[in-house]
Amino acid sequence: MINYNSASELKKFLEQEGLAMRKKFGQNFLINPAVRKTLVDAIGAEIGDEVWEVGPGLGAMTALLLEAGMKVNAFEIDNGFIRVLKNLFSSNIFKENFNLIEGDVMKTWQKQTSNCKLFFGNLPYNIAAALLADFIEKGRFFSRMVVTVQKEVALRMAAPAGSPDYSSFSVLCASVYKVKPLITIKRESFYPQPNVDSMGVLFENKNTHPCPAIFYPLVRALFAARRKTIKNNFLTFLSSRWRKMEALDICSAVLKENSIKENERAENLDFETFLSLAKSIENMRL
Repeated sequence: MINYNSASELKKFLEQEGLAMRKKFGQNFLINPAVRKTLVDAIGAEIGDEVWEVGPGLGAMTALLLEAGMKVNAFEIDNGFIRVLKNLFSSNIFKENFNLIEGDVMKTWQKQTSNCKLFFGNLPYNIAAALLADFIEKGRFFSRMVVTVQKEVALRMAAPAGSPDYSSFSVLCASVYKVKPLITIKRESFYPQPNVDSMGVLFENKNTHPCPAIFYPLVRALFAARRKTIKNNFLTFLSSRWRKMEALDICSAVLKENSIKENERAENLDFETFLSLAKSIENMRL
């Protein structure tokens, strides 16, 4: 097996296998065993549970998930790492519980038909927010997710309304999940060492009713120009769907119905307020 705890051993293994780290894939190996265990334990899985894993790399987390008795569907884009993962897990005692999905997860995840409830990922920095937003907007929800992301992204995920890190992405996450930061992971815990710290984050499904179809485009639109008032952004959004006079009437009526001042800004509205706005618009369209 590979020594996942040593940067020098990983470097040696990569050289022996003729593999190179590819910056465009945002590859960093988590070499801190205590952190790896904390993250795997946080998923709260039982023997036989199925999990999606994105960014398995050389299989450090994959090995822990399989050893815990889980069935792992691993998404990997790097051809060299795919070869290593097959050698490690496709022909040994874990082969019945290991399924490798090759290619770009942004393009392959929608083809998967299993109703897997758990998600785990040391997510590449360059796709983390885009992938999770894609899951949410397309209705691919999990019971629990544990992800490792750039600390800045993690803070945006869990940010409350009115805080500096609050964004449309914060609202998207809150629309489905309770988001809880688990652990700050210092950059020294990775090889190669990134320029920033990371954070492990737990997502727990709130099991609420799905948001109206208009909710997600509405949220993006109201955050599109942060310096503008809620009225201006809202009116721009409505004008793309109704004639100008209708949009003006709807804008005034919806803001009044939800007790929102016209000079308010999106960064001060919580998830429940965004949801109420979306429901008001939906009701007016009936």
